[in-house]
Amino acid sequence: MTEPSPAELPVRRLTLDDLPACLDLAEDRGWQREEHKWRLLLSVGQGYGIDAPDRPGGLLAAFVLTPYGARPDGSAEYTCVSMVLVAERRARQGLGRRMMRHAIAESGSAVPFLTATPSGRPLYEELGFRDVGSLVLLSGTFTGEHPPPSGTSVRAATATDLPTVLALDAVAFGTDRTELLTRLPSFASRFVVAENSAGDLTGFAAAWPNPTVTVVGPVVADDLATARALTADLCTRTEGPVRFDVDTRHEELHDWLRAHGLDGDYRCSLMIRSADDLPGDIGRRFAPYSVALG
Repeated sequence: MTEPSPAELPVRRLTLDDLPACLDLAEDRGWQREEHKWRLLLSVGQGYGIDAPDRPGGLLAAFVLTPYGARPDGSAEYTCVSMVLVAERRARQGLGRRMMRHAIAESGSAVPFLTATPSGRPLYEELGFRDVGSLVLLSGTFTGEHPPPSGTSVRAATATDLPTVLALDAVAFGTDRTELLTRLPSFASRFVVAENSAGDLTGFAAAWPNPTVTVVGPVVADDLATARALTADLCTRTEGPVRFDVDTRHEELHDWLRAHGLDGDYRCSLMIRSADDLPGDIGRRFAPYSVALG
């Protein structure tokens, strides 16, 4: 029996019960089985998928849409599109385009944005997304230490820090990420804050486990020196390699990371549709929560 055309296959909402199928689909395209990250994405965002007619319980395509902020009518201000995947055997048949059109439609009045791989970028440009920046994915074993600037200390975050963390993030990211950030204590392997001599919080950062590396992010700080101190604390307390997705606009941080053992040249594009730029203050936003979350 001939499989239905891509246009005939319905798109449905995914749940956490679909996690194994998402991992299988990712592995089919050569991605790692990032269960820890997928579980977070399917909890804070909404997954969408197309079932595989020839493989019960399997998926032919998927993506996740994560909403941020809220307008007076309850609609989201922004949506982050991520994990756009199509099974290898059905690649180049229009499923990717169909899934992205569905993501745009589901975004409604919200502004969609994403982090694009080089292979995905042409499709996103065709659908109206445009570049507003880029990230370099650096990884390796962090070497050396970097003491906090004078008058600043780095310590483990506590529950009482959360309101200030949310306030700092709202300025840096430009919209509300309360649901995502309140999951940091359970999602991250280490979650830290920077504090000045007056006891004011000047930044926060976290590191979380992936299959082969520990990812550093988010990193939000008032200045570069504080961002370095937060990063050094996380990296020196982590066994094995770390990964840091650094925005190319932070040249000094990029050079400092390379000088301390991290390397890499893989680049992704930050893209947005129906708006001029991403919200927030790039001067305080030193690392994304994840490339799948912004």
